[in-house]
Amino acid sequence: MNNLRIPLLLLALLVSPMLFGQYTDLINTNQPGGSQGAFSVGTRVLQLETGVSFGNEKHELLVTDTDAFNWDYSIRYGVWKEELEVSLMGSLQSNNVVDSRGAVPFEQRQTNFKSNTLGAKYLIYDPYRKRDLEGPNLYSYHANNSFQWKDLVPAVAVYAGANFDSADNPFTQEDDFSISPKVVIATQNNFLSGFVLVTNLIADRITTDAPTYGYVVTLTYSTNRYFSVFLENQGFKSDFYSDQLLRGGAAVLINQDFHVDLSGTLNFKDTPSLWYVRAGLAYRLDMHNKDEYIEDKGRSGRDKKREEKAARKAEKKKKKNKRRDGVLEDDGGR
Repeated sequence: MNNLRIPLLLLALLVSPMLFGQYTDLINTNQPGGSQGAFSVGTRVLQLETGVSFGNEKHELLVTDTDAFNWDYSIRYGVWKEELEVSLMGSLQSNNVVDSRGAVPFEQRQTNFKSNTLGAKYLIYDPYRKRDLEGPNLYSYHANNSFQWKDLVPAVAVYAGANFDSADNPFTQEDDFSISPKVVIATQNNFLSGFVLVTNLIADRITTDAPTYGYVVTLTYSTNRYFSVFLENQGFKSDFYSDQLLRGGAAVLINQDFHVDLSGTLNFKDTPSLWYVRAGLAYRLDMHNKDEYIEDKGRSGRDKKREEKAARKAEKKKKKNKRRDGVLEDDGGR
């Protein structure tokens, strides 16, 4: 496994979820970073993820210098099944722009929502569920603690949402209020030794005059139960704005329902050049009152359901007979 760590780190540099699984005893977040993990928060779990960023953007061609503030937020809730969550994700941007193209520089303030997206994510394939049912190899420690080719098969989820963009927004292409679709394919590999690799393929604002297509690749490493670090590369392209961003940071678990994180972002061009520093937190309200597992699909799933139904029926019949026996015994004692 040690021989694999260097290639994995290089992959993250070229191209966060903190925990994995469906419902977990510890909070499962997408922060820090800009990607979505494949797994949901779990049914009856309400989760808030938010952060504030401060940064600067300089545009060499437009001769502008911008001091920027951004507030991002995400509200996630697990509904119906373990595979499904609904969410509201967005960010509010406030820029103080100094324009030096004229003889006398002038300032202007720009404040609006960069995004507001209401959507849902559904896990369509989970290779780890089957492995959990199979259990560990009782005859080989090496088999349980070394790289295997099946580790390269990721969990896969699909996200679909609707963007709500306001009119006269300096951060979007459209002049009028618009609603446009966003689609994401999210994959997640949970490697041994604390590595998690997440990849997102994104098609955003598809029906507008400036659709955006891009990707996010995030590599997270948990050094222990309470601390993790990440590296991330994001690329996107549209007629309105294109860029390549590199992020890195760390997160600390305060308790099972609360974590804080710190991260930084920069790019490698001058139209504009940018850097941001972000501080964030995530908190969940856990109303998940029992352990739930994703049901097996296909014939094995149907067989399992029948077995569980027969067991419940037998238990119910047993309790009913026990109550009858109790009544007879009481009548005999009078």
